[in-house]
Amino acid sequence: MRTTVGIIGAGPAGLLLARLLHNAGIDSVVLESRDRAYVEHRQRAGILEQGTIDVLRAAGAGERMDREGLEHDGIELRFDRRRHRVDFPALTGGRSVMVYAQTEVCKDLIALQLKEGGPLLFEAEALAVEGAETDRPSIRFRHEGCEDVLECDYVVGCDGFWGVARKAIPASLSQVFERTYPFGWLGILADVPPSHDELIYARHDRGFALLSMRSPSVSRLYLQVSADTDAGTWSDEQIWDELERRLETDDDWTLRRGPITQKSVTPMRSYVHEPMRHGRLFLAGDAAHIVPPTGAKGLNLAVGDVVTFARALVHQKETGSAELLDAYSANCLRRVWQAERFSYDMTTMLHRDPDATPFDLRLQLARLDRISSCRAAETDLALGYTGFPLD
Repeated sequence: MRTTVGIIGAGPAGLLLARLLHNAGIDSVVLESRDRAYVEHRQRAGILEQGTIDVLRAAGAGERMDREGLEHDGIELRFDRRRHRVDFPALTGGRSVMVYAQTEVCKDLIALQLKEGGPLLFEAEALAVEGAETDRPSIRFRHEGCEDVLECDYVVGCDGFWGVARKAIPASLSQVFERTYPFGWLGILADVPPSHDELIYARHDRGFALLSMRSPSVSRLYLQVSADTDAGTWSDEQIWDELERRLETDDDWTLRRGPITQKSVTPMRSYVHEPMRHGRLFLAGDAAHIVPPTGAKGLNLAVGDVVTFARALVHQKETGSAELLDAYSANCLRRVWQAERFSYDMTTMLHRDPDATPFDLRLQLARLDRISSCRAAETDLALGYTGFPLD
């Protein structure tokens, strides 16, 4: 097999890249190790930044998102039983975010790829990226019980943290920056309408809590727990009781309870691999960087990566210049590190570290007080949350 761009991974990054390349008249092949049902049902992020929304619309993948997604113009911060709303459009010149699950983004992009795009092979396991330093890199993969080779002009690894793409970069050229947090999120899906029409981020002495949603009838909520927590040790009643404590306010707001349909624990870590390019191999999304979910940045960072690559390849096609391809890693990493900073700031401001001193806890409250009383600080949060520029 031969193509211009070999894409490893059919998550939102790989699928969107295939769509962007198709719209630009550039052929690609997508290899995905899992089957279609798994890709379309794995639960992941649910917040789309303004830039991601705009890219999906421009790519022709926004119709169902605009019909079924929940546009949000702000979030609420809770601390000391107080409530403070951050108004995104008022602080950012009209930017907002959309609640639309990654599973739904994948469904939309898969349907478009199978209808209009190039080959999308499910249950095609990438085994290795070879010849990244040459002008004819290739992907060795297994599909339907047989090994095959996909010859490419470029390879883009959208295959996540455990994928093979990053392993093709020599260790002598790699730098890794990471931080592991001593807590995680116990997340639930519940068949109950959300108790608030926007996301609530709560800092509490007992630990962080987040109220989110998947639809007008399905709530998504999270509790900070220790990193080694087994979700099965928490009963439904314990979860609802703890959420109620951490989300409490001095007014008459109440938490709606309902049947819990799913429980899981998400670890918290920050990770960046530099560089994001080696020869004709380019890394995108979790293959190159991971952020704690507090800032809702993971999916949106992956979108920024593939938009940057697609624009660079189109630029080369139109001008003959590889300038933007050569700058891919540096351009992506500027945005990545800003997202890492934002996610770290949100995480450390809202979560209780088990080793925190009274001084640390008062600093958290001081940071939240600053946001709620200073428009400049509030604006910085709003700009970060709604997304850093894709240019």
